[in-house]
Amino acid sequence: MRSGLLVLLTLGLPFAARPAFGQSPVDTLAIDSLVRAAVGKHQLVGLSVGVAQDDRIVFTRGYGLRSLEQRDSVTPATLFAIGSVTKQFTCASVLLLAEDGRLSLQDRVAKYLPRLTRAGDITLLDLGQHVAGYRDYYPLDFVDREMQRPVTADDVIAEYATRPLDFEPGTRWSYSNTNFFVLGRVIEMVAGEPLGRVLEQRIFGPLGMRYTRYDPPGADSSMARGYTSFALGPAMPAAPEGSGWLGAAGGLWSTPADLLAWDLALVGGKVLSPESYRAMTTPRRLADGRTTGYGCGQGVNDRGDAVVLSHSGGVSGFVAWNAIVPKGRSAVVLLANSDAVYNPLDRLGKSIVGMLTPSGGVPAVSGTAPVDAARTFLLGLQTGSVDRSTLGADFDAFLTPDMLRRAQRSLTGLGPIGNVWVTGMYERGGMQVAVLRVQIGPETARGLMYRTPDGRIQELLIFHD
Repeated sequence: MRSGLLVLLTLGLPFAARPAFGQSPVDTLAIDSLVRAAVGKHQLVGLSVGVAQDDRIVFTRGYGLRSLEQRDSVTPATLFAIGSVTKQFTCASVLLLAEDGRLSLQDRVAKYLPRLTRAGDITLLDLGQHVAGYRDYYPLDFVDREMQRPVTADDVIAEYATRPLDFEPGTRWSYSNTNFFVLGRVIEMVAGEPLGRVLEQRIFGPLGMRYTRYDPPGADSSMARGYTSFALGPAMPAAPEGSGWLGAAGGLWSTPADLLAWDLALVGGKVLSPESYRAMTTPRRLADGRTTGYGCGQGVNDRGDAVVLSHSGGVSGFVAWNAIVPKGRSAVVLLANSDAVYNPLDRLGKSIVGMLTPSGGVPAVSGTAPVDAARTFLLGLQTGSVDRSTLGADFDAFLTPDMLRRAQRSLTGLGPIGNVWVTGMYERGGMQVAVLRVQIGPETARGLMYRTPDGRIQELLIFHD
């Protein structure tokens, strides 16, 4: 919801992996350390994390607080608003009805809601792919005055889908929550029952998603409280949207375990037919030939070593992040009860997904594992006694006595070397490149380590995060 932030990942290749795809199991201790560092650094109120690998859930854990006032801890069963991650469930509902023969993705909106602007020129698939041109009813990142009052979906549609289009259908991609309100109403008209019931009967029930709720009427002890901040200030309770403003565009609450069950079922062919799955995960191509990187309710990154499906969501007080690596039957879910943490969750999610992405073409390196080689080198820099036998000739020459003294002063001033994580790996110039995160005193730095197959470090540079 809100800004409709779509996470499209540019990933390196991982160090950790799974047996079925030629990789070892992901290091859950490293994930836990990475998450704890992010929670501390960015002062997250609460965070719930789930990771699946090789078709099974391998990690779920809660961090921080469900409520600052009650001081209740987040648990894996705590419910969070997932915002626009809802959109893939709305698209799945449309696709399931299409499989039943009750509608077609190429149906014109005019077949169901003829009074909407250009309804005869816009298809249901145009709506789900954000190329219809209807004005977004929720473009801002706070609850404005209009959204403080209760509405119905029909109210929103009548207000925003009867205006002149923002662009000619199919010529631009522009994120619009209005599109999904229209889709939601079409689902209800065709199914003859509310969207929440359709979701429960067709998806939540069959997949055992017993903690997932659509547009719940009020808070209870299982639901996290949402928080916000202003001008870099401390967390404060966030005022929620008025009743009716989220719906088919962002009205779901869930847990990481439930969302991982959905992710694995989706890529495992247990939800949609192959044709419907392709419709959901194939990026739209615009009239001028450009690709949008967006299917139906799913962001699609088909660059790099593996396709990654991803979507984030944000409603007042909450941010959600969901990514799937179909090739590895792996997924990552991050749910936070603060709406000011888009960027930290994005970086954290990318790091974890990098650990899960099936590798290919990365040179094997003899000797020490990447994380150990990096840590040993950095400790040597901090003490001024690098083992030069582990370095390539050019890097050895680069590390003059003056450079070593400078590094020792800088690193000693920051504090002790703490955790070192390898969050991704790729090939460049015939070398294995490890993407690093390093805890140095209170700071988390990022880095790159290049090694040739003989195990020698040809470069290891670190930067402020």
